[in-house]
Amino acid sequence: MDLGKKRILVTGSSGFIGSHLVEELVKKGALVRCFVKYNSNHDIENLRKISSEALKKVEIFMGDLKNIESVNNSMKGVDVVFHLGAQISIPYSYEDPRDFLETNVLGTLNVLEAAKQNKVERIVVTSTSEVYGTALYTPIDEKHPLQPQSPYAASKVGADKLAESFQKTYNLPITIIRPFNTYGPRQSMRAVIPTIIVQALTKDKIKIGSLTPKRDFNYVKDTVDGFIKIAESPDTIGKTVNVGSGRAVSIGEIIEMIKKILGKDFKVEIDDERKRPENSEVMVLLSNNSLAKDLMSWEPKTSLEEGLKESINYVRENIKDYNPDFYHV
Repeated sequence: MDLGKKRILVTGSSGFIGSHLVEELVKKGALVRCFVKYNSNHDIENLRKISSEALKKVEIFMGDLKNIESVNNSMKGVDVVFHLGAQISIPYSYEDPRDFLETNVLGTLNVLEAAKQNKVERIVVTSTSEVYGTALYTPIDEKHPLQPQSPYAASKVGADKLAESFQKTYNLPITIIRPFNTYGPRQSMRAVIPTIIVQALTKDKIKIGSLTPKRDFNYVKDTVDGFIKIAESPDTIGKTVNVGSGRAVSIGEIIEMIKKILGKDFKVEIDDERKRPENSEVMVLLSNNSLAKDLMSWEPKTSLEEGLKESINYVRENIKDYNPDFYHV
């Protein structure tokens, strides 16, 4: 499928990954409708940071994923749906698990129902590597058991299984993309890499929850490339596909890499407030991305070192947008 000139709906379009995906789709010539959660200020968040030319070409649709009428109206005349909209903060899921159930599971159900009703040509549903939990084996392939260790991860398992059931029951053209830990420009301090970078640029000491968990960090442009290649390939329909770098590094190693790039030394303090409950912390996530390579010739192009430099440059240029003294959940 050529996405150029297709009418595309992106839920979660104002988020970190979503805004990069919107920008790339516009470059390809697609007609993009951006689903943004309604707010009285008409705040489009990260969409404000895409190029002005791209922003002029997109349609903004304010709505709520938890409202089926809203979702259905947003899908009128649409060919392709990229469903990224979700509650995503693991620490916040400890505080309000019901919101994660309603947004991530019910919201996904509404997207699937609307896609079925509107006879959408292609649907890409966004999962997360967190559904795997602490790995039973590495690298993790798509056959690894799903063992959620947080309310967030549990809600995403529910959404994934709904998508699978709609594909099998109604023969909808659905693919589940399972990104590992995406990072890069525009990411908020809810995530660990910008949290480290902001503190490193503004302080002599950084606070972190744990140094030992290992993550598979994938640069945002590579993740977006995965979204696009999945939608373009007929071979991915009915499948779940990992999108990750195939390299796992610890949080402690990330800190050392940032120190080296900045040419700056700083102390590291373990902050109990930032620790996850012991049985909820996922210790290792490492992607087996061979299925993505086989089905759609996807592989990451940006090294972790290069991606960290880009992330540091972005934070440095936009440091006024970050608060290093506040723990973001």
